Amino acid sequence: MPLLSGHILQSRYRILRPLGQGGMAAVYLAEDQRLTGRLCAIKESTPDPYASPQALAQLRQQFHAEASTLAKLDHPNLPKVSDYFSEGGGEYIVMEYVEGENLADALARHGGPLPEKPVLIWADQVLDALEYLHGQRPNPIIHRDIKPGNIILTPQGKIKLVDFGLVKLLDPNDPRTATVMKGMGTPEYAPLEQYASGAGHTDARSDIYSLGATLYHLLTAVAPPDVHQRLLDPNKMAPPRRHNPALSALTEAAVLRALEVYPQARFQTAAEFRAALATARAALRPPAPPPSPPALAATVCPACGQAYAAGEIYCQNCARALGGVHTCPHCGAAAPDAAVYCPGCGRAITASATPCPQCGHANAPAEVYCQGCSRPLGRDGACRACGQGLPQHARYCPACGSQV
Repeated sequence: MPLLSGHILQSRYRILRPLGQGGMAAVYLAEDQRLTGRLCAIKESTPDPYASPQALAQLRQQFHAEASTLAKLDHPNLPKVSDYFSEGGGEYIVMEYVEGENLADALARHGGPLPEKPVLIWADQVLDALEYLHGQRPNPIIHRDIKPGNIILTPQGKIKLVDFGLVKLLDPNDPRTATVMKGMGTPEYAPLEQYASGAGHTDARSDIYSLGATLYHLLTAVAPPDVHQRLLDPNKMAPPRRHNPALSALTEAAVLRALEVYPQARFQTAAEFRAALATARAALRPPAPPPSPPALAATVCPACGQAYAAGEIYCQNCARALGGVHTCPHCGAAAPDAAVYCPGCGRAITASATPCPQCGHANAPAEVYCQGCSRPLGRDGACRACGQGLPQHARYCPACGSQV
């Protein structure tokens, strides 16, 4: 029976809401009442109600062996296990609550293949965690349920590999003797040997297959066929680049090798797979830089030879007028054709110049104040604050500074 909001476990953990449910396990968000404000994820495993007492005892023993091992793990890409216990017939593991989005949801939200480079960066973090897990001694840890839904991308851009519901403690002295499986994993991501009964065993290469299937899905937006379909029809699984032509050949080759049906044909270690993906990532072309704005064509001053940008009307080196010149109607000085004011007398030399009624200075049509005496031009009214006359288009009173 699902735990309800407000339920207290171990007189310490208050259930807030369910986070996920599947098979014979559920995960809840809970508050640690001993450490105020700390949130945690609690995974509840309920045994098969029809299991024999001997099987239940074995499952309980297995749970405590797995939980105690997971509690000792310390890796930045794995959630930290802080507590485990049995209560009311259920087995519980308390772990770090990982905030973020799982990659299955990210893929669905994206609506197509995820970009190759970020996926390879995420895969590198997962493989770093797998190297750590597979390197545990005396019993390497095999995850056995790697899939997009069990990989969380945090708001800080870090990856967390979660859900150790099918974790297996591998006995190197007798690989076929393993803890009792709680399930077979998700078909699209489960390797052939994970279905074997007595004829084979899972090991580090099983996680490599599952991660390969995960990358296939993320990079193509198409879930790979399960291994039984591939055995029946070897052509059932299309190469990734058939679904995503933009994918690099090196990444495709690494994913296909990880997805080999038989373990001996795959990468043999997480380190090998990681190196292949690192080579693929290094070979990716860097993104093209944004186009630069077109440079203005430079012209040479005929007097001093200095180059100047198009649009200049005076040479920035010798101050000579550039381009055509004409005579100022006020003082007779030479002025560039594009000039608004004469460089000699400072008066406007456009055909529509406005003379100042006070000093007679010729001003360009858009001027608000006379360029000769600074008086307002084209009075439109008076300032409401002080009564001072205002020029046309003025936004502030020149006398008192009030906004008009």
